[in-house]
Amino acid sequence: MATVYLGLGSNINAEENLGLAVRELRQRYGELDTSAVYRSAAVGFEGDDFLNLVVRLRSEETALEICEEIERLHNLSGRVRGSQKWAARPLDIDLLLYNDLVIDERPVRVPRSDILEYSFVLRPLAELAPDLVHPVTGKTMLRHWQEFDADSHPLEPVGVIL
Repeated sequence: MATVYLGLGSNINAEENLGLAVRELRQRYGELDTSAVYRSAAVGFEGDDFLNLVVRLRSEETALEICEEIERLHNLSGRVRGSQKWAARPLDIDLLLYNDLVIDERPVRVPRSDILEYSFVLRPLAELAPDLVHPVTGKTMLRHWQEFDADSHPLEPVGVIL
């Protein structure tokens, strides 16, 4: 049984779309552990703020099968893939970690580099799994968060229950 961490974000009908994703994930994988939800400014483009969280689940599925489920959820939310990497989106789900594996074979890339680059990924991950060791750096998520420049991309906890 694999332990899987997913990053979820939305800046279009965010509460509704994140709720949809969490409900669908619970239906497929059962019990989920979730971080708090955080509001952050859009990165790379001008747009509405994002709501973000991290989810932990356990599954017998392969990393590739989980990536396929992520795409199904993107489609369910009405997300349309375009040429713009940085754009508003109803739902953005990323496979952050799959056990302690290191995989770089499209479409599976774990650990996701976003973990160490963005506060909206690292902070909720460190909250959910502070003692989890990053499979490449060998440091815990809490240690990474303590060393992170949190002022570079401020977060605001919001009282959204999913």
